[in-house]
Amino acid sequence: MESKTFKVPTIGCNGCVRTIENEVGALAGVTRVKGEVESKQVTVEWQSPASWDAIKAKLVEIEYAPEG
Repeated sequence: MESKTFKVPTIGCNGCVRTIENEVGALAGVTRVKGEVESKQVTVEWQSPASWDAIKAKLVEIEYAPEG
């Protein structure tokens, strides 16, 4: 299992966090998504068939691109 914590500068409210958790959590292989409004950070845990590239692409698609 892989895990990554990253910043999403466009998080502004709990609705943003819910959208990220729901959309990324729906990807096959994603086992956990946890976002925080205050720190604007998201932690994702996944295994195959998910990949960081697929997760990042979903975040960009829903307009919550990760920083960096």
